[in-house]
Amino acid sequence: MRRRLVVAIAGVAALAVVLFAVPLVLVVQRLYQDEGVLRLERDTVAATRAIDFSQSSGDPVELPPTPRILAAYDRSGRRLSGRGGPPRADATVREALRTQRLANRAARGRVVVAVPLIVGERVAGAVRTERRTGAAIGTWLALAGLAAVVVGFAVAAAVVLARRLSGPLERLSGAAHRLGEGDFASRAPRAGVREVDEVAGALDATADRLDHLVSRERAFTADASHQLRTPLAALRLELEAIELRGGSAPELQAAIGQVDRLQETIETLLAVARDVPRSATTSDIQRILDDVRDTWQEPLAAGNRPLRIVGHLDHVAAPISAAVLREILDVLLDNAHRHGQGPVKVTLRDVGGALAIDVSDEGAGFAGDPESEFERRSDNRAGHGIGLALARSLAHAEGARLVVTRAAPHPVFTLLLGAVSEPTDPAAP
Repeated sequence: MRRRLVVAIAGVAALAVVLFAVPLVLVVQRLYQDEGVLRLERDTVAATRAIDFSQSSGDPVELPPTPRILAAYDRSGRRLSGRGGPPRADATVREALRTQRLANRAARGRVVVAVPLIVGERVAGAVRTERRTGAAIGTWLALAGLAAVVVGFAVAAAVVLARRLSGPLERLSGAAHRLGEGDFASRAPRAGVREVDEVAGALDATADRLDHLVSRERAFTADASHQLRTPLAALRLELEAIELRGGSAPELQAAIGQVDRLQETIETLLAVARDVPRSATTSDIQRILDDVRDTWQEPLAAGNRPLRIVGHLDHVAAPISAAVLREILDVLLDNAHRHGQGPVKVTLRDVGGALAIDVSDEGAGFAGDPESEFERRSDNRAGHGIGLALARSLAHAEGARLVVTRAAPHPVFTLLLGAVSEPTDPAAP
């Protein structure tokens, strides 16, 4: 912004200087030319007073000593004496002889003046002189210096103004970035500029409202998750007690597994709700995909829908919590199970040093805007509930992205993770 302001103001100042300086230079040049013509006419008239142009005398016409180049012509236009002029009268001399008045002409960098000589109230001849039109170099240099000073002052003023305007905006931008990163306690500095201070005040008010809203949602999520842990623990104890009393039905083991999964989901939501700063933990992608296959292969197979996991990257880890990644994949596979058709495919891809996980099926896909599927719904419209919205929120909390790369047909959800690395194995020596 600073550079643009300086360039814009300096450009406007330079344009204004040029628009005023060019006509001024032309006027000054014209003034110098007119002054030179008047001086030349004055000197020529003074020189004619010392010339004896009487036709009765047989003596040649003598021209007075002068720094000017003089030439004398008779009435017929023939040069009688002097140098510098043509042998025959040129247009300027002929005009002076015809009009009996001073004549001047400027062309090709020269000024020519012809003064008629009157003898006995008749034109007896003319005296011609010329000089080069001098360029007003000094004046031009002075004008150029003045223009440079004006532009320099404009640039200095532009730098001060740009600093005055851009500094508060840069600080305001920093406060907005901190607010976007979740620092709701950050406050925008005041700059003494009314418009900027109004924006800063609005940003502070927004931060307060967001802090209140997010704090309330986090508190509710944490409280709800905490309250659910106790009945889930009691339910697990009851199921284990039934198992100890001799219950060995497959449904009992499935129920215990679902309780474990629900407890893991609650722990994940509770960790996200607490807004714990992200640590540098990584997850073994292949191990999580193996767990996903064990969890979802049987439910999908019950509907004659095979689960296919494509792509195998050994010893690859991604910067995401294992519980969060498993929860996101569970949501995507549950969505494909409930609303999709045909085989469900999970594809692991390496995209330029990062990792992408695609979850697709052969269903009809989304009829409208796929982004609307990530909106939280509280009514009974046809949709996918809050699962996809939760999955995207979890992905964003871990620095990942969840997008729809193909809407219809055969929809594809893609989870984009950060740079991959070697997984850390705590059991490794």
